[in-house]
Amino acid sequence: MGFILDKISADKFLSGLKDEYYIFAPKRFELGGIYSDTDAIRYSEINSFDEIVFDEKSQYSFKETILQISQTIFYFTEDQIKEPNFTCRQKKALIFLRNCDLHGLKRLDDMYLNNGPEDYYYKKLRDAAEFVVMGCENSFENCFCVSMGTNQSDAYDLSIDKQEDKYLITCKNSKLNNILLKAGASSSDVVPKFVTSNNIQVNIPDNLSNDVATSKIWDEYDVRCIACGRCNFVCPTCTCFTMQDIFYTENGKVGERRRVWASCMIDGFTDMAGGHSYRVKKGQRMRYKVLHKVLNHKKRHGEQMCVGCGRCDDICPEYISFSNSINKLENAMKEVTSNE
Repeated sequence: MGFILDKISADKFLSGLKDEYYIFAPKRFELGGIYSDTDAIRYSEINSFDEIVFDEKSQYSFKETILQISQTIFYFTEDQIKEPNFTCRQKKALIFLRNCDLHGLKRLDDMYLNNGPEDYYYKKLRDAAEFVVMGCENSFENCFCVSMGTNQSDAYDLSIDKQEDKYLITCKNSKLNNILLKAGASSSDVVPKFVTSNNIQVNIPDNLSNDVATSKIWDEYDVRCIACGRCNFVCPTCTCFTMQDIFYTENGKVGERRRVWASCMIDGFTDMAGGHSYRVKKGQRMRYKVLHKVLNHKKRHGEQMCVGCGRCDDICPEYISFSNSINKLENAMKEVTSNE
């Protein structure tokens, strides 16, 4: 069902949501960017529609709204282990996100819910969330969602497009539908917006295989990459974490174990007992990441892990382009097949 909200009815709609929802959306933080004179756009709780940034891409994804950056798994003493009294948010979360991010949510579900036993902590927050897809009228810089087939999705509770001082909405959720009607929304035929072309296009070779791991294309990243891990942290589909024990006392027998976001690109991620470490070179880490995103995940779950949001390209301080890395795979496959 389609609706049109003006500024007044939009504010009423938001007020009607607050009793049942925490509302998260891309929000501008002035002078909070990676440079001293730049802003940051990242997810935060919002209190008005005016706070939502519709016309720019957020540097960070929606991921941190349903994946805690640091999460306590259990507490321990000398002779006892206790799980935390995990309680979900007091209210549900309503999360505004782009089509590519909505596809990213499906990838997170694949990893945390469909890749073995369900992750209890993720599922709690996931089940308590509903999603509003924000239409993209034009492609943003570095986006390649059309190539990845993630430029459109219908797996939302509500869609919203801003048009000057009005909001065009389609709603699939009966509860949200009732709140819209109470807010004075007027019915109308609405078609959610989505981009149909990007300036950047990628091509994943049909014959791509793990043989490409022996290509020399990965060697350049030994020098270029500085192993900061930013690309992983802004990515909506990266799910790696590490475990940390936090000790409360000097004897090291009382404390808590936490799982904390981690990155396959940083030093120490593959360290093992005995001092051994896999993927010591940065090019090896780049190889692992690229093939995980555009090859191995698809083998298991039927779709590419990368959703083409381009945030990794946006954030990299060394200007390493993930889309360029994908486009180099065709020549890399020619290289390895010619060496056979």
